[in-house]
Amino acid sequence: MNKNEKPARRGLEAMLGNIEIPVRKENTQVVSGNTNIHIDSIEANPYQPRTQFDQAALEELAQSIKTYGLIQPVTVRPVGNGKYQLISGERRFRAAQLAGLTEIPAFVRTVDDALSIQMALVENIQRADLNAIEIAMSYQMLIDECHLTQEELGAKVGKTNTTISNYLRLLKLSTLVQVAVRDGQISMGHARALVPVEDEAVQAKLVRQIVDEQLSVRQTETLVKKTLEGARNKKSKVKITLSDEVRSAQTAISQKLGTKIGISKDISGKGRIQIPFSSDEELKHILDLLQ
Repeated sequence: MNKNEKPARRGLEAMLGNIEIPVRKENTQVVSGNTNIHIDSIEANPYQPRTQFDQAALEELAQSIKTYGLIQPVTVRPVGNGKYQLISGERRFRAAQLAGLTEIPAFVRTVDDALSIQMALVENIQRADLNAIEIAMSYQMLIDECHLTQEELGAKVGKTNTTISNYLRLLKLSTLVQVAVRDGQISMGHARALVPVEDEAVQAKLVRQIVDEQLSVRQTETLVKKTLEGARNKKSKVKITLSDEVRSAQTAISQKLGTKIGISKDISGKGRIQIPFSSDEELKHILDLLQ
């Protein structure tokens, strides 16, 4: 993962595609009213956190709408040229389209972009059927687009700072892991256990093992711990050949100090210089030379 790339934006692009989010400069005001709006004049909300809609459930709702009509209005805002943008109610909007309605009841609010984002995301975040990745993306978008701190966000959605942090950590995971959470292959608990694993290939391998062996969250935590320990041990055993320049310097310093020094480093480039001595007198001699 590119460290300079925002994880939430990356995940949104991978799961939703490249979305052009329009920015309209309007005065921050609220004008409310109920009315019927032609369904073709309503456009979807680009800030909608839900990335998947159950088709069978939509068709069931559409049948209910055919029978009883759309009971609960959607919430929209005018965006010019007789068009409106959904703030909330996309599931009802889609079902109404399936039902063949030409007009639907709507609650119209005139708000600016920032308030529209907050209304859309906060309203949808409260829904029980959002998956953990959709919630995490919504939290990150609220932070980015509305310039909120985690504490401010927590106050708006009624969650603790720890809960917000736990969701946001999911966005550090690879797209493959995020999709596995989204599709219900692994739980949020499984995904959280994978956060310490930085290598995306290792993440993918662990996800396959979790799914194939139907591991519990506790078993996954143990697996991740063993994997990380194994990687550290393997890393420490890798012998790095010193460059000619370093070996020449090692020889020159050994001759200068009158004792054979050791230089070692690991694969990350970290290492140490060791200067052995056999007596207090030799130590004093070495320190005098170094000074």
